[in-house]
Parts: sequence; structure tokens; C-alpha cells
Amino acid sequence: MIDRPRKEEDGAFAGAWRPGPLLPRERAQDLLLMFVTGVLAFFACLAAIGALGADRAASGWTAQLRGSATVLIRTTGTESADAAAERAVEALTNVKGVGEVATLEKEKSLALLEPWFGRGTELADLPVPRLVTVQFDPKAAAPTTRMLEQALRARGLDGVVDDHSRWIKEIVRGGEMARLAAVAVAALTALAAAAVIAFATHAGLMARREIVEVLHLAGAEDGFIVALFQNRLAQLAALASSVSALAAALVAAAVRLMGGGGGITPVLPIAWTDLLAVLPAPLIAAATAAVAARITAMRMVRELDRP
Repeated sequence: MIDRPRKEEDGAFAGAWRPGPLLPRERAQDLLLMFVTGVLAFFACLAAIGALGADRAASGWTAQLRGSATVLIRTTGTESADAAAERAVEALTNVKGVGEVATLEKEKSLALLEPWFGRGTELADLPVPRLVTVQFDPKAAAPTTRMLEQALRARGLDGVVDDHSRWIKEIVRGGEMARLAAVAVAALTALAAAAVIAFATHAGLMARREIVEVLHLAGAEDGFIVALFQNRLAQLAALASSVSALAAALVAAAVRLMGGGGGITPVLPIAWTDLLAVLPAPLIAAATAAVAARITAMRMVRELDRP
């Protein structure tokens, strides 16, 4: 007769044994899926932030041009250029809708002509017309070019008003192209990330095909098998994309702290609210992995159900 083990031994044996998970973790395959998901999610998040910055830059350029005008004052008779510019400032200040009027310094005017005449040319002796910059009042309707010209003629001034309409068209066109390019890059990166996540998920499930067969032979329901793989791979994708989204947000925040609003990246300004663009990344990655896992697992189960 075999003696029954003592209670102490039974307790020690019971405490040492633990049931393993139905879906064992394979570190190599899990790390591969997480790495691919994380890298593509990182670039997708950066592309989304860049698209928001490009849209803001284009809108800012257009707003600056539409909110101002430049007036070229030409002297007549014996009046000096400085005197004519001062009278132009007085005349334009009284126009309805004008916020601020200032004369562009002569040194800056000469600097604008330097690329045309070349360095080393004595420009100080040339009869250079003076430029007057007009900033419109953002709280009032912007004055028309005709209104500004009438104010100059009323004071006997010869001036040419440039409302930047010619440049606005080019800036708007360039801004639209920048927006479309940034959105296209973000969309293509997101689609590439989704495709690779789906491919990696399919590969991971194919490597675990034996587990599906064992569970199916053991009598597990199809829905249980599908949910087992779907939840597991969705968790991996969500974890990897969460880390990547955080990394992308930190990179964008570092750029913003170094002057992203108008310093180190004036062409692509980044706002703090743009960092919120990374929030959907874990959900999108998890949903993509879950759908890919569900489709692949259902296909495997159906193949096993066939006679």
C-alpha cells in the first residue's frame, strides 16, 4: 500500500505548480510584431503632427499677407523722399480699417535692392523711392486698394499700392500643396503601418497554427479561439504603438521647446495642441491588429472544420 503524502508536501507541490496560459508567449515573434508596429506608428504620429504644422504655416502666411499692404512713394518736385514718406504716413493713418502705418527704413530699402544691383554698388546716391508698410486693423474691415490710393492723391502724393494679392495667390497655392503633401505622407504612412501590422499579425498566427489545431481538437468553440488570438495581438499592437506615440510626442515637444512656434522651425510651426494627434494611434493599431487576427484565425478555424 502506498502511503499518502503529508499535507505539508501536498501544499508545497500545489504551490509550485501553476497552469500555463492557453496562448503561450513567444518572445521572438512578439518582439518582432511590437518592433514593426512601433516603428511605423512612430513615423505615422510624426507625419500627423507635421501635417498640422504645415496647415498652420500656410494659414499664417496667407493671414500675414492679407492683413497688410506696401506703398511705394515717389517724390515729385523738390520734396525729399523722407518728407513725402512722412506725409504718406499721415494720409494713410486716417483711412478707415488701417491699424498701423510706418516708413521702412532707408537701410532696409537699400538691402532689398542689393540683390538686383549686386554687392559693392553705391546705392546711397540713387533716388530710391521710400516704402511705407500698412498694417490693417484685424477688428475692422480691411481697406481696399482704391481707398488707399485716394487718400494719397488727396494729399498730392504719387504712390503705388501693393495689396499683395499677386503674392497671396502663390502663397495660397503653395500652402495647399504643402497641406496635401503632409496629409498624403501621413495617410500613406498610416496605411503602410496598418498593412505591415496586418501582415505581421498573420505571420504570428500562422506560426501558432498548432495551438489553433490543439484547441479545436480539445473542443474549444470557434469564437473562443478567435477571441484568444484577437485580444492577445491587439494588446501587443496597442502597447507598441503607445510607446511610439509617446516617443513621437516627446520629439515634437523637444522641437517646440527649442522654438518650434517660430524659432528653429518657422516653416513648420508646432503647437502644443498638435501633440494630441498621437492619441488615436494605440486604438488604431490595436483595431488593425484585432481585425487582422480575427480574419486569419477565422480562416484557420474554418479550414479545420472542413471534412
